[in-house]
Amino acid sequence: MGRRLKIQRRGKGGPVYRATIHAKYDINYKTTKELLTGQVTDMMTDPIRSALVAEVLMADGSREYVICAEGLMTGQRIEFGTGAKKTVGNILPLGEIEPGTAIFNIEKNFGDGGKFVRAGGQSAILVNKKDNVTVKLPSGKLKQFPLDARATIGVIAGGGKHTKPFVTAGAKFWAMKAKGKKYPRVRGVAMNPVDHPFGGSQHHIGHSKSTSRHAPSGRKVGAIASRRTGRKKK
Repeated sequence: MGRRLKIQRRGKGGPVYRATIHAKYDINYKTTKELLTGQVTDMMTDPIRSALVAEVLMADGSREYVICAEGLMTGQRIEFGTGAKKTVGNILPLGEIEPGTAIFNIEKNFGDGGKFVRAGGQSAILVNKKDNVTVKLPSGKLKQFPLDARATIGVIAGGGKHTKPFVTAGAKFWAMKAKGKKYPRVRGVAMNPVDHPFGGSQHHIGHSKSTSRHAPSGRKVGAIASRRTGRKKK
């Protein structure tokens, strides 16, 4: 009998699949609807993020950390809350932002600090406003948000990071370790039949990669619960 599959071992958990590096900065919006101002004092990298983090010195002396918008500069003043100017880096309720505007770090509900669109180079588009706000996410999906939920105007900085090559195996190793991902990863078709459903038969799958949503964990590899199969029609 072969070993348990990676997907089975991963489901059990343990130190192999545990992220060892954690967020250095707490990204959040102040839970107030008042108009606040602050000044960007520094920009830092966070080990778990693909985006830069901007340190903002608020008028009351406190320091906030926000995801950096593309084009934001140190020394620039940004505004939080109702009535803020509709410029890059400012944080406003969705109900005050014009349709067609690029936004990111969108709150699901007022006060949660932002849950959607937080990766480097990403942005969503505000489509329309009525009883609530419709936003087109980077995936293309349309999602509804309440009018008082907040978002930052602009595109997240650091978009070129995804195109930069790792160059060395060590750089890839540490990047995967920070995310709690098993690395290096052997292809299923390169294994023996006893170790993986794709193994054997001269290392060719030999059957459809589609797998039922209700398949046992030992078989749940490949295209799980495929929405469609076959070639796309032109």
